[in-house]
Amino acid sequence: MTQNQIIHLLSHVISLAISTSVLGIVWKRRRSPGALAFSLYMLGQSLWMAAFIFELISTGLPGKIIWNGHQWLAGTLYVIALPAFAIQFTEYKLRKPGIFLPGLLVVPILFLSILVTDSYHHWIYKNTYLAPGNPFPQLHYDPSPIAWLFSLYAFAILSWSLYILLRRVVQSHNLYRTQLKLIALGIIFPISGALVARLGAGIIPPREAITLTAIIGNLIIAWGLIRFRVFEVASIGRDQVFEALEEPVVILDNKNNIVDINSAMLVLLNKTADEVIGQPAKVVFDEFPIPIKQYTHSTYARTEASFDLGGMNIHYELTVWPLYNSRKEMTGRIYISHDITALKQLENELRKLNTQLEDRVMARTRELAEAYDTTLEGWARALELRDKETEGHTRRVTDTTLKIALKLEFPDDMIEHIRRGAILHDIGKMGIPDEILHKPDKLSKEEREIISKHPETAYKLLKPIQYLEQAMDIPYCHHEKWDGTGYPRGLKGREIPVAARIFAIADVWDALSSERPYNKAWSHEKIIAFFIEQSGKHFDPHMVNIFLDMLEKGEI
Repeated sequence: MTQNQIIHLLSHVISLAISTSVLGIVWKRRRSPGALAFSLYMLGQSLWMAAFIFELISTGLPGKIIWNGHQWLAGTLYVIALPAFAIQFTEYKLRKPGIFLPGLLVVPILFLSILVTDSYHHWIYKNTYLAPGNPFPQLHYDPSPIAWLFSLYAFAILSWSLYILLRRVVQSHNLYRTQLKLIALGIIFPISGALVARLGAGIIPPREAITLTAIIGNLIIAWGLIRFRVFEVASIGRDQVFEALEEPVVILDNKNNIVDINSAMLVLLNKTADEVIGQPAKVVFDEFPIPIKQYTHSTYARTEASFDLGGMNIHYELTVWPLYNSRKEMTGRIYISHDITALKQLENELRKLNTQLEDRVMARTRELAEAYDTTLEGWARALELRDKETEGHTRRVTDTTLKIALKLEFPDDMIEHIRRGAILHDIGKMGIPDEILHKPDKLSKEEREIISKHPETAYKLLKPIQYLEQAMDIPYCHHEKWDGTGYPRGLKGREIPVAARIFAIADVWDALSSERPYNKAWSHEKIIAFFIEQSGKHFDPHMVNIFLDMLEKGEI
């Protein structure tokens, strides 16, 4: 082999080395969604490059034909692997996957059958001959209709796969968008090189174009694997979460046609996705017990519905949220149905307990009081278990509130009402959806509004219970502020019940002095400075003075 031939082969060997290196990196991450299919794609590229190198160095016509056939074989892997990767990595929903995916194999298998038996019919290799070339002789043969048809089919499938990847770019977050762009760009280059080679266009020899574009494309993919952690951090989980939600969810476009729906909603409808996707919401939900069709023109909405299912009364809360694109244009609405049957059952239980109390109050006041107190503590414990971040908070804040109330020499009956109110201060959080209460990220404006309604929810829960009527000041008013900037009613100064003013101090004291996953405990000096600064703003100045005096004396 001459020096000129060795130098010529060097670029092809480099391309093969890069391809196999990328294959090795992807193979190590093969358990990630789409990685196995992408490994098959890179395997096809590596095999093609290896076969091309062997074709170049083969001296006889039969050897060059054999290795050229291996290149066709490697090309069929592209046609199979790339669409499979695009579907898996982007979670593209096929209408009939059971037909489409096996159908991808039909044309490659037929073509391979023709390729293997070409020596009998010459439908691919016609009029083969060796032409002089620099530095290697070149294999030439007349392009057959079958080879052209398979090439057109392959480019159509590969173009469709790129479309699937690129359409996902506009739907993803920044990291995933960059991943998809790099993958798509890394695939476009070798496909473009193959297209140039097939058409015989370009300023460099056709197969040299394939090698050059493969090097560029694989370097881009390698950059994505290393820098942007492709197949390590993937967006695959977003759609899986949507499907795994137990809450029924449906998404409508601006024309109120169904564009997506999860499995939980399909179960309630007793329909398949093919039966509802693309259909008008008013048709699909015409007799549906959850009133989705009544809110197809609402930007925001929140309502309740109930229906009988198997002899049990089921309650749902429907929430409607708008969806916007990157230009802040509304593209549709998402409808989330939250099962609030347990909350309604709790309300019913509270009403039943109230009735029992009124029937037996004269005879068994003390016994019922003890039972209620146990129930209240159970509710408080249940709320803490649900929150998982404020364990022991209710007990501590109740103790602190009672110490301040006793210091002010409130009568015993008022002390008891304050104690019950402190225990129930966060009962209204039972009406906050889990996805908002446990959300690790910053809350949106609409989510904060939902959070801020929990005092009103507490009022609605407790108002029917006469026994707790005088304990309602704290659950209802503990977020009011002395300067009138609090919620839910914006009460100011002495308009705020005295029990709520005391509790506000105890609540903030516990929040600042306790270790929590999202907030380390403050030092006493920093907390005292905070109370002094907020005196007359958040807190009653008189109560602040009493609290700080007790703190200084070690009474708290």
